[in-house]
This record gives sequence, C-alpha cells and structure tokens, in this order.
Amino acid sequence: MDRVSRRTQVLSKHLLLLPPPSDHPLGANPCLNYSPPELSEPSDYFDPKAMRALLDSHNLEDRDWLFGVMRQSHLFNPRNAAGRVFVWPDYNQSMQQQREMTMKRIAYLLDRGVFRGWLTEKGVDAEMRKFALYEVIGIYDHSLAVKLGVHFFLWGAAIQFFGTKRHHDKWLRDTESYLIKGCFAMSELGHGSNVRGIETVTTYDRNTGEFVINTPCESAQKYWIGGAANHATHTIVFSQLNINGNNQGVHAFIAQIRDADGNVCSNIRIADCGHKIGLNGVDNGRIWFDNVRIPRENLLNSVADVSPDGQYFSAIKNPDQRFAAFLAPLTCGRVNIAVSAIYSSKISLAIAIRYSLTRRAFSITPNGPEVLLLDYPSHQRRLLPLLAKTYAMNFAANYLKSIFVKRTPDLNKTIHVVSSAFKATLTWHNMRTLQECREACGGQGLKTENRVGQLKGENDVQSTFEGDNNVLMQQVSKALLGEYWAAQKRNKQFKGLGLEHMNRTCPVISSNLTCSTLRSSQFQMDAFCLRERDLLNRFAVEVSQHQKHGKSKEYSLILSYQLAEDLARAFSDRAILQTSIEAEATVRAGPLKDVLGVLRSMYALICLEEDAAFLRYGYLSTENAAAIRKEVTKLCGELRPHALTLVSSFGIPDAFLSPIAFNWI
Repeated sequence: MDRVSRRTQVLSKHLLLLPPPSDHPLGANPCLNYSPPELSEPSDYFDPKAMRALLDSHNLEDRDWLFGVMRQSHLFNPRNAAGRVFVWPDYNQSMQQQREMTMKRIAYLLDRGVFRGWLTEKGVDAEMRKFALYEVIGIYDHSLAVKLGVHFFLWGAAIQFFGTKRHHDKWLRDTESYLIKGCFAMSELGHGSNVRGIETVTTYDRNTGEFVINTPCESAQKYWIGGAANHATHTIVFSQLNINGNNQGVHAFIAQIRDADGNVCSNIRIADCGHKIGLNGVDNGRIWFDNVRIPRENLLNSVADVSPDGQYFSAIKNPDQRFAAFLAPLTCGRVNIAVSAIYSSKISLAIAIRYSLTRRAFSITPNGPEVLLLDYPSHQRRLLPLLAKTYAMNFAANYLKSIFVKRTPDLNKTIHVVSSAFKATLTWHNMRTLQECREACGGQGLKTENRVGQLKGENDVQSTFEGDNNVLMQQVSKALLGEYWAAQKRNKQFKGLGLEHMNRTCPVISSNLTCSTLRSSQFQMDAFCLRERDLLNRFAVEVSQHQKHGKSKEYSLILSYQLAEDLARAFSDRAILQTSIEAEATVRAGPLKDVLGVLRSMYALICLEEDAAFLRYGYLSTENAAAIRKEVTKLCGELRPHALTLVSSFGIPDAFLSPIAFNWI
C-alpha cells in the first residue's frame, strides 16, 4: 500500500471511531484501583489504643484536643487530596511568608489557651502537659515547634533557671502571654559548641550601676539566633563577665533588642541569616552589641551576682561547676529535640508503611498479580527494623521526660549524660529513618505534599543545634570515664548512669546462639553490658597510655576518639534497651506483650548486627553474627502482619500524614 493510501485509511478509522481488527495484539488492561489496607490487613491481634497509651504515656486527651484545634483553622492550611482533608504548612511560600504564618499560628494557639501555664505553673502535671502539647505542635510543623521552643524552653527556661524572684515576677507572665518575645543569644560565629570560648564581653560600670555589653570582633557576633531576625524583642545574652579586669567566665544577661513597635534598639545591629534548607518559618538572625547598657538587675543572678559597688560573688566557687550551671537550659532543649525526633520518625514510617501496604510492583509468576511492596522481604528489612527502633527509642524518650520533670540536684549529672546520649542517638536515627522512608516511597517521596522528603530538610538541624551530636557523644564517654576513674580511686562500686552492671561478674556469650537465646532479654542485656564494660575498660587504658607518654588529659581524650564513639554508642544502646524492657514489663501477658517482645528483640538484634564493635572486639563469633542476621529476617516476617496496626498505634490523625498514606492513585 502506498503511503498516501495508508495514511488515508488510518485517518478514516480515527474519524469514524472504527474498532480495531479482532486480531489486534493488544488487549485492554484494567486500571489500578486503590484498596485501603484496613480491608486486607489483620488489625485485631492487639489493641492499638492500648499501644498508643503506652507510647504517648501521658495527656492523651490534651493531645487529641490540640489536633482538633489545629484542624479547625484555615491558618493551618487545610487542603483536599485523596478524598481527605490534610493539614500541613505551605512550603511553597517565600521565607518571609512562612515566618509570618508561623507568628499567626502562634497567636491563634495563644488565644485558645494552648500555652497556659507553660512558664507560670509548676509541678510534674504542668510540665507533662506542656511536653504533650509541644509534641503535637511538632507533628504539624517543625518550624512552629522550634520557634516556640526558643521562646519558652530557651529564653523562658533561662529566666526560670538562672533568674531569681525579681526576674520571674517581671518576665515570665509577659513571656507566657507573648507581650515579650524572647530569643537566646548563646552561639557565636566563631564559637558554637565551645560556649566557654565565646568572645562577647560584658563589663560593669559602677558609676551608673549598669552592665555594658560589647561585641569586640566579627567572630563574636551572635549567630543562628532563632527569633532574632524579625520578631524578638528581648534576648538572653551569654557573655564573658569582666569585673575589675578579672574574667569571671560566661554569664547570662537580659537585653532588649527591639522596642514595642519592632524597631531595633540603639547600639544594636541585627542581620538575617537567610534562607535555609529547612525551618524557614524560623527567623534566624545575627546580633552585634556596641557597648549596650543594661540595668544591673538584668544579670540573671541565681548562680552569681554583682553588688552595686562592683563586687562579684558566687555560691559556686569552682569555675567549671559555675560554667556547667549556665548550660542547664540546654538540657530541656535536648529533651525536646530527642522526643520530637521520634515523632518525626513516626510520621515518616506511618506514611511509608501505609504506602507499602497498597502499592504493588512486579509479579513473580507469569500473568500473576503484582506484589505488595511490604510483602517483599527486602522491603520489610528496610522499614521494620527502623519501626522497632522507633518503638524502643519512644520508650527511651518517655524515660528521659520522666527523669527531667522529677529532677533534683542529685539527678543533674544523669539527666545531662542521658539527654546528651539520647539527643544524638535519636536524631541520627530520625535522619536515617526519613531517608529510608523517602526512598521506600520512590518518586512519590519527593513531593512536598507527601511530607517525608520535606521532613528531611526540616529536621536536619537536629544533629547540630543545642549541641553537635559528635561533641555530645564525646561528653558522654568523658562522663563515663570520670565515673570509672572515681570508682577505681575510691575502690568503690559503680553507682549511677546505669553502670551498676560493672559491679557484677562479666557476662559470657554462648558460642552457639539459639533462637530462644537470641530473643531472651537477659541475653540481649548481657551482650549490651559486655560491650559497654569492655569498651569502658579499653577507653580508660588507652587514655592512660597516652598520658603516660606525656600527653595532656584533654589531648589524650581527643586521640582516643574512636573508642569514645564506640563507648557512647554502647551506653546509649544499652540505656534504650533497658527502657524498652521496663516498658514491656508494665504490660500483662497477652498479645500486646508478645508484640512488644518481638519489637524489643528486633531492636536488640539489629543493634548487634549493625555495630561492628561486636565483631571487632570478639564479643560475637562470625557464626553468631550469621545467626543474628537470620533471626532478624524471621522477626521481620513476624512483624509484617502487624505493620499497619503498629503505625496506627502512633495515634497520629490521618490529616497529619499525607495523600500517599491513603489513596495514592
């Protein structure tokens, strides 16, 4: 057939809508249809409400109330997708628009009494309610949570911790009602984690009874100060205090940086830190002080004070202990960061696992149906160990909150060490979980509306703010070494930081690990304790050897950084496992306890598999390592039927997840 005739025939069939010939090689395929996983997944093995109560542990009604408060307002950007209404911030807005929306949402929540008592009420119940509501806010938007965290948990907590009655009376109620907007000027361009090295200088003018704050050089500019760029009216300034030519170390002062109309005060310069990879609803800024004068009463004086005639005095004579006291507010921040990291992991896992229970890919038989993603063993291996870790770390976060709200001077060291370890471990876990969930959602994970990819940028900052994770873990190892040397020097038993296992006989791991042994909490704890005690001994020996060769204590610790990293991880893993075992012990025998046992075993065995220290130092043989790997695969298969119920137990309303968690088609 010539070309003209062929084209005429094709066009005629198009125009006349003629059917294809009966021998046409292509048949019609049915389109994919979405089927909710609830229709096919078992959900009656254990009670998700009981599991949620165990996970959230407190103030469930307050949490659900706040979820409802946010769903009711257009300020929280409700939108229709997948036949549902979702609420999440509009990250397509400009940086300035995101910042202004953050402030409007704060005003809305303020009007509805969300922040009632956050600074003016005392007691465990008030603190736990504050934690619960703050966690819900973080589920909606990390920028909103961080903005509030700077105002309440840094500025507000600094006044609570460092101030005395005169400061509490003057500042706390106005802070709670947002008549004052506070920020926290600790970090400097030249010194972030090294707070002791900050360069801002404050002197006292006895002629006027005023302190004079000065930024002596560019590296002393206050940097990354949340709230400073646009909204804060006041700040806590951390500065070296110079009295009569003597440097008394770092102290905290209250300084006004803007007037009531938002104008920057005289002798103060503020600049914007600019657009970030996330958290653009927070206005991070830079501050310079040009001999700014503040009243003598603006020194936060619970730790130290200066008399009207310029005499310095402090109840804490040791400069190191005095400096440590000024870092107390950061502990509260670390608690919040650790907890919020777990809720971010929950969001991403709920989305990725729900998606994997309805999304199919490839068939394994000719003309057979395509397979659900979560029915692939490899996909289970990607997500279910992270789910088990999130459960274990949730219990660890609950423990951290419980000791923080019941804090006493005797607990300060424990809270500092545990909060440092958990903040680092839980935020690293969060970033790994977000990345894996993003990949597990394929291209859908890249869409902002599906949250997981966006959460990576929003939460990345957790690894470095309020303590760089690597530095925090070095502090953990240093504290453990201090306990070790103190016990050796006094010839006394270990007490505190969970190190009591050092007083007992060294555990022995069998050369032939069976399934029942691997799932035994006693074996799991023995393995974790063996690793921790051996690494602590090795760390002490290595540091001592460096010192014997003429190195200073500080440099010896630096040279032993690899053992320090291994030890801090061992401490954190063991402490997390302990909280998981204790949570499991509160549940009576039955399906819920059984599932918790599988989750706990998954957490313990995946830690054994992933940490090379178990093989490097010979705690496990290669045969035992292979047995653990096989057992993890079995555990994945056992958790698979409960995956939907386990993520439903997080208690996160559907509106706070994303479209691909539901009708992704």
